[in-house]
Amino acid sequence: MKKAFLTGPVAKVLALSCLGGVVACSPGESVVASASQSIPEVQMVDYFADDGLGNAVAVIQHPAGEHLDGITYISYQGPYEDPYVAAYNHETAEWSGPYQAGVSLMGKDPTRKIDNHGKPTLIIDNAGYIHIFFGGHGGMRDVHGANPLGNHHYGENRHVVSKRPLDITEWETLDTLPPFGTYNQVVKMDNGDIYLFYRHGAHRSDWVYHKSTDNGRTFSAPVSFLKHKRRTDLGAVDSWYPYVTKGKGDEIIVSFDYHLCWDGASAPDERGHTANRQDLFYMVFDTGDGLWRNVQGEQLPMPLTREIAEEKALVARSGDLWSFNASSTLDPKGRPHIGITMGEDIGHVTGGPKQMRHFRWDGEEWVGGHSTALPIGTGDIDVPGQNHVRFLLKSQTDDRNGIIAWWESFDGGQTFAQSEVLLRRPNAGFAISSTIRNAHRDAQVIAAEIPRGSVNRRMYLIGDSGPLGRPKSDATLLNN
Repeated sequence: MKKAFLTGPVAKVLALSCLGGVVACSPGESVVASASQSIPEVQMVDYFADDGLGNAVAVIQHPAGEHLDGITYISYQGPYEDPYVAAYNHETAEWSGPYQAGVSLMGKDPTRKIDNHGKPTLIIDNAGYIHIFFGGHGGMRDVHGANPLGNHHYGENRHVVSKRPLDITEWETLDTLPPFGTYNQVVKMDNGDIYLFYRHGAHRSDWVYHKSTDNGRTFSAPVSFLKHKRRTDLGAVDSWYPYVTKGKGDEIIVSFDYHLCWDGASAPDERGHTANRQDLFYMVFDTGDGLWRNVQGEQLPMPLTREIAEEKALVARSGDLWSFNASSTLDPKGRPHIGITMGEDIGHVTGGPKQMRHFRWDGEEWVGGHSTALPIGTGDIDVPGQNHVRFLLKSQTDDRNGIIAWWESFDGGQTFAQSEVLLRRPNAGFAISSTIRNAHRDAQVIAAEIPRGSVNRRMYLIGDSGPLGRPKSDATLLNN
């Protein structure tokens, strides 16, 4: 558990660093001069913590935060790959936390690299309790036994809940899930039902969901919706990467791309297993009748196989490009829009740099996907108007500045241009979350700064007014 932090009227005064008496410091820092002898000078920073670890947040593991009743609750991967939670009060400009919410099995062995697959997701149930899902990358056979829906790798998927509603200071572990999950994605429906989606193991595994009707205290058995399957024509296994989010009414929408998981000896070149993902697909889950359908409304058999997906759910082929699925949403008419990054294979196991692309359903066919002004980078999509499409993306400028900025289109995605830059850091990059659930305009995404030569990350909460900072003494957590 972290130390206590400055709160109350003094903290609010210090947080308003745009007022008079601010002296410029190094990038991201300022000094607020005291208005009287009772308030000391305090150095402000625009990050809220400096103890993020590795890729501390990601688009695919979402939501990482939620806004409720004027407070934004956020989670990230901190020291030893454990989950940490903080909260920001928008009325008082006060921070609380971060507090450690649980313990991951990963991150404790100094001989292993940072795994990054167990980053936390966060949801608040209808009773106000905060749930965190974290820590898994397929489980371990010698610890957890056979995986009935896939294979193994490391870690253990875990579920913790706050001991009191809307209180991030104390947590308890719930025994509700199999240990094999990774890439947790959580959707809460209008009636309070919670759906948890994840991959049930390592690369050669089904994607599944669980349903809870009692505020996350119990979950149903896993139900497969994307089928992993050994190929008969190649030495490889069909696998998937979906992005799952709430649609209209009782619906959940899913965009996904395909991953050809090669056997080592059968791989087409010396790279062996690579991160090559291909093509783009889309389907809808109606939680009211329990059926899955494609964009035309045709029912799909479950769990979906590659053959049926290519016949019934295909959005676009990626051709020679490698893809990396981003996110999806609906426009005001209820039509889906999808963001996906694509790039050339340059010989690396992860492929080459990937540019964001935009696809949309126009009521009759999928359109878009052409190369536009969108940058090499990833992030979340928003469609606030019929022809107004925007992405909040992390990218890098030609002079190696890392930026997080809005990219907007007012012609339905045919052209895009960069608008507001919300954060800029020299000689660095960023990892970025999906949009926070029910986001406040001033706290829309979480970002982790990735400086050269360090695994530690400064963590930012960013909205239309830029990052929400705090006193440096409170944001400095490492070595304390």
